[in-house]
Amino acid sequence: MPTESAMNGGIGTESYAKNSRYQGGAVETAKEIITEGINKNLDIEKLSSTSVDTFRIADFGCSTGPNTFIAIQTIVEAVRKKFETELSDSRVPEFQVFFNDRTSNDFNTLFASLPPERKYYAAGVPGSFYERQFPKDSLHFAHSSCTLNWLSVMPQEILDNSSPAWNQGKIMYSGEKKEVLNAYALQYAKDLDSFFKARAQELVCGGLMALVVPTVPNPNHDLSSITFPSYDLLGTCLIELAERGRFDAAKVDSFNLPVYYTYPNELKAIIEKNQDFRIERIEVLNIPSKHHTNPDPKAYSLTQRAVFEGLLQEHFGSEFMDELFDLYTEKIEETAVLLNPKETSMVTFVLLKRVFRMT
Repeated sequence: MPTESAMNGGIGTESYAKNSRYQGGAVETAKEIITEGINKNLDIEKLSSTSVDTFRIADFGCSTGPNTFIAIQTIVEAVRKKFETELSDSRVPEFQVFFNDRTSNDFNTLFASLPPERKYYAAGVPGSFYERQFPKDSLHFAHSSCTLNWLSVMPQEILDNSSPAWNQGKIMYSGEKKEVLNAYALQYAKDLDSFFKARAQELVCGGLMALVVPTVPNPNHDLSSITFPSYDLLGTCLIELAERGRFDAAKVDSFNLPVYYTYPNELKAIIEKNQDFRIERIEVLNIPSKHHTNPDPKAYSLTQRAVFEGLLQEHFGSEFMDELFDLYTEKIEETAVLLNPKETSMVTFVLLKRVFRMT
């Protein structure tokens, strides 16, 4: 089944808009390097020769804001300044921005919170970012931040109790079971291949794509070192609710988070297989602790709830969510290490250029 659940909508206490501190940190950390990439690698002379009256930008996995607006503002300002500096004010194009995310995304909140002083025209494009969403050669710049760690589907072998990759009792691929890790990694590689093939059709030759991808350090040969304490703790809470009789234990065995954290070398190898893009820059960025260290257990729990509640509701039912996250908060209070999560405190920035390729 495709993973269609979006982040929590609205602007309330449990919303993604109010609980996306880490994701906002990733955007803030990449702002300067995105500006540098545009200054160095965007060939506006070539673009101008094709009579670009409208510069089109797409953000894939925009969610509800405000992080997407920060990224878009950075891109628009950098492109505008480059046109003004290298050509003239009179040749600065108009800007059109497309905000893309799953069809279940709360676009109402997104558009209600658009910056009033923005210098671009905005449009929403619902649909999977692993598929084509735009006409051929219609985009000049693509951006995606904290999005490409989501799988399009869960590998079926993980849910098959006759498979060596059956992930019984766990909701992620942490641990020593290499079959589970391999299933996740293979699906991730397929998804990224689909993403790059779609963007290759949509971006003009010479167009740029900036990706901010949550990553973990390059692993050693010890699979037991691949751990995600916060997700393991969530799985423990689900098992405890099953033991309380809230739902059948089989419900837990059939649930896995469709999230995969790649590592820099793996990400680079996948990209290099696609000949439609050239890597202009790839760099690991560490997100400052002020962006990913939550001040208290409740805040940490709300961060996870804003991201995963939709998925959990679909599988377990909405009536258990308050009890689940109250229990999760209690567990976090007993596990102080989770208030400084190291497993997702780094991202890998990649700047790609669409190149011409003979077919």
